[in-house]
Amino acid sequence: MPAPCYVGDEVTAAGFRLAGLATIVPAAGGERAALDAARSQSSLVLLCAGVAARIDVAALRDAVAAGDPPIAILPDTQGDARMPDIGARIARTLGLEG
Repeated sequence: MPAPCYVGDEVTAAGFRLAGLATIVPAAGGERAALDAARSQSSLVLLCAGVAARIDVAALRDAVAAGDPPIAILPDTQGDARMPDIGARIARTLGLEG
């Protein structure tokens, strides 16, 4: 079974490499290609939120929805992108925001 793959910044990638994961650090403008490469060679893709923010929304949504391999979007350690507030989103969906 292929190893999981982290796609994101160089510093975080170094830590994931030490843990035995494959890593891809995309060049500016190469985020979509990096995601496609990770999906083709991995059993799980861990995608940095900063990289995810630079991928076309429809393409990212399709990749996540495909579920093969599963894609998890991780918080951005470099501070380039904020993670969505899931609690607030659930509250809005349920009509509980006040």
